Amino acid sequence: MLGLMQDWPLLCHRIIDHAAIQHAERPVVTRSVEGPIHTTNYREIRKRALKLAKRLDKDGIRLGDRVATLAWNTWRHLECWYGILGIGAVYHTVNPRLFPEQIAWIVNHAEDRVMMTDLTFVPLLEKLADKLPTIERYVVLTDAAHMPQTSLKNAVPYEEWLAEADDDFTWKSFDENTSAGMCYTSGTTGNPKGVLYSHRSNVLHAFMASLPDAKGIHSTDVVLPVVPLFHANCWSLAFSTPMTGASMVMPGAKLDGPSIYELMDTYKVTFTAGVPTVWLMLLQHMQQNNLTLPHLKRIVIGGSASPRAMTKEFEEKYGVEVIHAWGMTEMSPLGSLCTMKPEYQTLTGDAKLDIQMKQGHPPFGVEMKITDDNGKRLPWDGKTFGRLKVRGPAVARRYFKDDTNILDDEGFFDTGDVATMDPHGYMQITDRAKDVIKSGGEWISSIDLENLAVGHPKVAEAAVIGISHPKWDERPLLIIVPKKDQNPTKDEILGFMRDKIAKWWLPDDVAFVSEIPHTATGKIQKTALREQFKNHVLPTAVN
Repeated sequence: MLGLMQDWPLLCHRIIDHAAIQHAERPVVTRSVEGPIHTTNYREIRKRALKLAKRLDKDGIRLGDRVATLAWNTWRHLECWYGILGIGAVYHTVNPRLFPEQIAWIVNHAEDRVMMTDLTFVPLLEKLADKLPTIERYVVLTDAAHMPQTSLKNAVPYEEWLAEADDDFTWKSFDENTSAGMCYTSGTTGNPKGVLYSHRSNVLHAFMASLPDAKGIHSTDVVLPVVPLFHANCWSLAFSTPMTGASMVMPGAKLDGPSIYELMDTYKVTFTAGVPTVWLMLLQHMQQNNLTLPHLKRIVIGGSASPRAMTKEFEEKYGVEVIHAWGMTEMSPLGSLCTMKPEYQTLTGDAKLDIQMKQGHPPFGVEMKITDDNGKRLPWDGKTFGRLKVRGPAVARRYFKDDTNILDDEGFFDTGDVATMDPHGYMQITDRAKDVIKSGGEWISSIDLENLAVGHPKVAEAAVIGISHPKWDERPLLIIVPKKDQNPTKDEILGFMRDKIAKWWLPDDVAFVSEIPHTATGKIQKTALREQFKNHVLPTAVN
């Protein structure tokens, strides 16, 4: 017997409908790519999204067609999302930080028909255009006055193109499992993989992300999404912020410390989210100028591990709650957030920081397990390492145009991360499966060693890789980029680490370099380091 409730499909454009009705006047502020500050609201965002949907429909964009965006966080980009979604097309957010050949590959793989781009990226696209045969039109997100001369095919300024339609349009109707958005993985191994979200998964993920023990966004909040819209679903902020009715402040192309601070201070931002590098620039600017952020209440840090010192400074010096988060493109992307359950609520000082360094606990809608290499479940004791696997309504079951099964027998997706789970359900990433160091049958976390090393006052950046060893199979090599004008020694670094980790975890050697290679998305490129140090002989390997 079925329930007798209304069939009300979970469609993404219902979110902007709700925002336009219940929170119509809530401001959406943007530092435009052209320069000036632009202010609108949810009512206008919806109105213009309807015009965009009608305009795309006029151009023959149909259910399931892919429309690419190569753009910063602006009100126009937000309009694009909802307008594309409203006709059942698929928004495909392209990451401009990928290498040009990767951008060409994913646009072709997705078979995008339209490219909507900011002025910033017109030169890049002009160089790639002859490699993008599926693109029929380029819509440049500006007005006629700022429209550059360009060789791009059927290029039009957004404002004039949009003006050719009115908002007398009804959103299309379709099943909630219809494809909604697409984002490709960074492709650190092989070609990027396309993750195809549904309307249902996006809406459920927005609910999950908004829970009090997740991001806890309220209609009274002012939200600054520093995490770009071209990252997986902007960590759901493009959905969860209008859903809750919070105001939005969009940073555009300027993500430096002074620019971010100016927006936060001027518009009294209460909640923000982004990667550690951005917050490092913000903190440096605030320190140098003796500034404060009295309105900021919560900050989500994800993308890579939040340094302990950063979390401590935000909380103790500025009174800002830091929420460490973890996720993946395949998870829409949020998998866990480190808010404090009652079991840890009373902790203070270093004991609290110890918990905050974990990636946190999953919200309802994400299930986790850790297993050994044979798929056997491992205990949640906070110590045992295992392969982290996840499942839920916003977790991918396969990749776009790929029939390969990516789930285990219980329907869990292997994240490729190695993690521990503690008895209270808090997860901590200890490594990538391909980066974990297996020494004498035991696992050593390269991430833990890296985080410890960067705590040394003379260290700017650290990476750890496994080096072949005749007795132990692998042993850790610590690679250090010293801070400017600093010359730490091997003994100095190892002496700093020695009493803070198990003896057998201590790196067998330290190498000093001027820089560490990174991927286009800012992650340490361990494959390049392994190639660079493939002939390195550890002193402990010499008889």
